[in-house]
Amino acid sequence: MATSIHMPHCRATAVVLLAALGVFWTAAGNPAAGADSVRTAVQTGTPRRVIAADSSRQTLAAIAADGSVEWKRPNGAIHDLHLLPNGNLLLQDGWTRILEVDADGKPVWEYDAQGGDNAGRPVEVHAFERLPDGATMIVESGPARILEVGRDGKVRKSIPLVVKNPAVHSDTRNVRPTAAGTYLVAHERDGAVREYDATGKVIWEYDVPLFGKEPKPGHGPEAFGNQVYSAVRLANGNTLIGTGNGHGVLEVTPGKEIVWRIDQHDLPGITLAWVTQVRRLANGNTQLINCHAGPDNPQIIEVTPAKQVVWTFKDFETFGDSLPVAVILDP
Repeated sequence: MATSIHMPHCRATAVVLLAALGVFWTAAGNPAAGADSVRTAVQTGTPRRVIAADSSRQTLAAIAADGSVEWKRPNGAIHDLHLLPNGNLLLQDGWTRILEVDADGKPVWEYDAQGGDNAGRPVEVHAFERLPDGATMIVESGPARILEVGRDGKVRKSIPLVVKNPAVHSDTRNVRPTAAGTYLVAHERDGAVREYDATGKVIWEYDVPLFGKEPKPGHGPEAFGNQVYSAVRLANGNTLIGTGNGHGVLEVTPGKEIVWRIDQHDLPGITLAWVTQVRRLANGNTQLINCHAGPDNPQIIEVTPAKQVVWTFKDFETFGDSLPVAVILDP
C-alpha cells in the first residue's frame, strides 16, 4: 500500500493503483530528478520508498528503496505532508503557505493563511488534509480554528478550537478527521488531544501524562514533556498518539486507558526524542517518526505489537535532525 503516514483507508486504494502505474513523482517526471544518484539512506528490514521533508536542511526529497535520491527540492518549514490519490503532493512551504504540487513540481493549488481575515495578525499552520469531496482542511494556530477551504480558495466552514495556553507556534500540531466526521486535534502547548464535533464542541479529551517526571525544555532526547504532536483514530475505536517530547507512542481507549505504549528506551539500540507522526498498519505494526534524536538514531521506525523493530530509515545526508513528516510507500 502506498500512503501518507496518516492517510485514511478510504483513499488508500486509489493510491495503490497509482503506485502500480508508477505515475506519482517519478524520476522521469520531476525536473529536479537525477541531480543525486548517490545512495544516502540506510534502511533495515524490507526497503521502502520514502518521501520526506526536513526543516533544518530546508529540503523535500524522495528516496528510492535502494537508498538513492530520486529528486529533491528546496522547501520551507513543514509539519504535515500528504500523497494524494491523483499522485500529487499536498505540502506546506513555510508556516502559512499550503500547496498542491503535481508530478512536474508545478503548483496546481495554493492557499496562504495570511490572507483574508488573518491579514495583519499572527497565524501558523501545522496541519492540513485533503477531504474526500475535494475541499482541504487547514488548521490555524493563533486564530485557533479548523477551516474547510474549497478549490476556489473560499472558506466554507470555520470551527473554533479550545486553547487554554495560547501560543501561535504551538496551539496545534497535526489534526486528523475521523470516519465519524469529528476532528482529532493535537494541542501541543496544552499537552492534550481533543476531539471536536462539526460545531466545535469538545466531545472527548485526553491529557497526555507526564508519568511522574518533571518537564525539561527542548526537543532532543534530554528534554521531556507532554507536547503532543499527533493523534489518529484507529479502526478499533482507540486513539494512537505521538507524544512529541514525551518520547513515545500511546494507544488509548475511549475510556482513557493506555493499552499499548512505546517509551523512550523500549527499542533496543534506539533512543526516541520528539515523536511526531504515527501510523497503525493493516498488519498491526506501528510506524513512527523520530525527530531531533541525532544521527545515531533512525528517523523513521516500524515496530510490531510486541515492540520488535522490523524496519528503520535513516538519511542524515539528504535530511537533518528535524525530519517531522514522511510519506512511506509500502513494498
